[in-house]
Formats: sequence, C-alpha cells, structure tokens
Amino acid sequence: MQPRIISFMLCLCIFSIIAACGIARSTAPEPSPRTPMRTSASYTLTAGQTVQIAAGATLTLDRINDSRCRKGAVCVWAGYISFSFTVNKGGASQSFVLAEDMPNAGKTQVLDGLTYTLESLEPPDPPAVDAPAPDYRVTVRVTLTPS
Repeated sequence: MQPRIISFMLCLCIFSIIAACGIARSTAPEPSPRTPMRTSASYTLTAGQTVQIAAGATLTLDRINDSRCRKGAVCVWAGYISFSFTVNKGGASQSFVLAEDMPNAGKTQVLDGLTYTLESLEPPDPPAVDAPAPDYRVTVRVTLTPS
C-alpha cells in the first residue's frame, strides 16, 4: 500500500511542477514586435492650413492658383492649377510649388530627405464662369526619401 501512496504522491508532485512551469510561461510578458517606422503619410489641406509632418517640421498650404479655363468660358489655353507650400523645419523654411500641368513645376518635389507628391484635388474640375471660387482641398503624400 505504501508504494502506491508514494507513486501517487510522486505523480502528483510531477504534475504540479509541469503545471507551474506552464503557468509561469503563459504569464510572462511576450516581447512586443517592433513597430515599423512610418515612411509616408497623406495630408489634406485647405489654403492657409498647417499640419505637422514630423517632429519639429510643419507643412503649410500657402495659396492655390487656379488659372484653368472655367466651365462655359471660351479660352485660348486650358490653364493650370498650382499649389504653393512652405515647409518649416528647425527654424528654417523652404517654399515649393506642386502642379500637374504647369511649366517648370511638377507633381513631385524632394526637399531635405522628404518627397512631396500631389495626390488629389477637390473639386477636380474648374468652377463655372459665374460661380464663386470653390473651397479647394488638396491631398499631398509626404514620403521619407530612401538614402
């Protein structure tokens, strides 16, 4: 009878040790996976609006120049729409222009390791001849330029 009791106690002790190891492992905090660094983001701005694009860096949409031919007008040329921006970083500022069809300007500009790309415009079409200027919203993608 004593060998059975000793065997039972030994089995009980082994199961207790196994259970304790399993509990200790399951309650230990698992290492969190590294969050990848964000390399791009899109910002939608209206004229005069400023957004923070990085620590200590802001992007401002200074003005919108819409010289496109208005609906219902007779025009000699199609015109273009351009967007003037200012980047303030560490007390220094740089200005640039983004546009789709404007001479000497493009949809993309690279400054200080960041690429600014014109993504979309609302409303996309020019207003009618007698309509007031719309409230434009432009979306710009800011991407960390690979070294």
